[in-house]
Amino acid sequence: MAFIETHIRHCKGDLTGEKFILEKWQKDEIIKPIFGWKYKKTGLRKYRTCYVEIPRKNGKSSLGAALALFMLFADSERGAEIFSCAADRNQASIIFNIAKTMVELSPELSARAKVYRNSIVNPAKGNTYKVLSADAKLQHGHNSHGIFFDELHTQSTRELFDAMQTSTGARSQSLMFCITTAGASKTDGNICWETHDYATKVKEGIIKDDSFLPVIYAADEEDDIQLLSTWKKANPNYNISIKKEYFKRESAKAAELVSYENTFKRLHLNIWTTNITKWIADSIWCENASKINLKDLEGRECWGGLDLASTRDLSSLVLLFPMDNEKYIALPFFWLPRETIYNRVMKDKVLYNKWVDQGFIFASEGDVQDYEFIRKQINDLGAKYNIKSIAFDRWNSSQLVVNLANDGCTLSPFGQGFASMSAPTKELEKIILKRNLNHLENPVLRWQCSNVSLRTDPALNIKIDKAKSSEKVDGMVALVMALGEYLTDETEGDSVYDDRGILTL
Repeated sequence: MAFIETHIRHCKGDLTGEKFILEKWQKDEIIKPIFGWKYKKTGLRKYRTCYVEIPRKNGKSSLGAALALFMLFADSERGAEIFSCAADRNQASIIFNIAKTMVELSPELSARAKVYRNSIVNPAKGNTYKVLSADAKLQHGHNSHGIFFDELHTQSTRELFDAMQTSTGARSQSLMFCITTAGASKTDGNICWETHDYATKVKEGIIKDDSFLPVIYAADEEDDIQLLSTWKKANPNYNISIKKEYFKRESAKAAELVSYENTFKRLHLNIWTTNITKWIADSIWCENASKINLKDLEGRECWGGLDLASTRDLSSLVLLFPMDNEKYIALPFFWLPRETIYNRVMKDKVLYNKWVDQGFIFASEGDVQDYEFIRKQINDLGAKYNIKSIAFDRWNSSQLVVNLANDGCTLSPFGQGFASMSAPTKELEKIILKRNLNHLENPVLRWQCSNVSLRTDPALNIKIDKAKSSEKVDGMVALVMALGEYLTDETEGDSVYDDRGILTL
């Protein structure tokens, strides 16, 4: 503690250049146990692994960098190898770069160090501090004294973790220091979830491991995420490095945006979640509907999204009409083979037959999808509306797409991954929450919206997850593609960005 508060200075935010004064929880929960508890007979440290799971913005990276520098300069070890590790080099460099700046801000440390791009050397003791990424096959053969594993939840495999853990065997009092926020995958084989589970059991006394120090700050799943007490419970640096105004803003966003709720829980309350998230509440969806005269849309510009199913399943087309004041009208069309309807009603308990009778689903004859029937209807729509282009799933296209292109229809392949789907999905969410999407009270699209589950990647991109959604969602996928096609339209004429600004991903 004396080393840190004497020689280390903050290098980020409002405190840049000021001495690093440790908070009570950092002293009592982490530093005192790790460096204070020693075996009487040997004088060696008790704890060899410390697992710190804590929400973002609580200063964990700065603390990790300060501890790495202590082990580089002031620990009793000579010839020590210290490493910053993570899933990729950029993540691994975060703690290292903070440490490098801390050295540069300290005359005492910089006089004793040689600083390089990816390493810091203490020549007097022969100690080195380096950055390693997750290319595990290159990480064997180290003799590690200190390992600082950043954001363990982003590790896709356990190879680097295992390789580094086994590299400490020759050291008498090595330390593996893991710092992470909660993850979004509670599965066997996920090294962070396994370590979290182990840490929890050690903390609760279920497992006895005197060498393992668990430090976990988190809210419970049943806690109200809007309460100040919940925020403080999970964030020991609340109102220090993380401000009340920030929490109020983020929690309000989580209350409004269903897709952000799990992100808020995981990153700011340290609650383990799944990467599957329910989406728009039915009450909000219903507030977007109103009836219009469809003749008023004839001749208007629109963009389409086409989701073609297997030969026996539901196929969908959604035409999206941009209107005034950032409002939109969604005009959906659905197709299903007539002879499959009865079995689907009995199996899925969904009223396909009623929707066919009401004209919300078009039934083609036979027990397989009649793509010529769909082709004719799309060509008829092209004669009625000014369809600028139709996006389609490039991996699930068929001869229908080729035939429509030959008919003069403009079609555009649209990827189904995060890169293509995230931006229009987020934009559609905003449009719906602002009550700016008129879906014409289409019951099929309403049902499919209620089925949607979102998948989130580590970069917080989102997309509709067909595999995890409870029922059919192809109409909602088609709607997202239609919006994405409109937002990225490059045909001649006024740009949509002239009025609505530029989206940044």
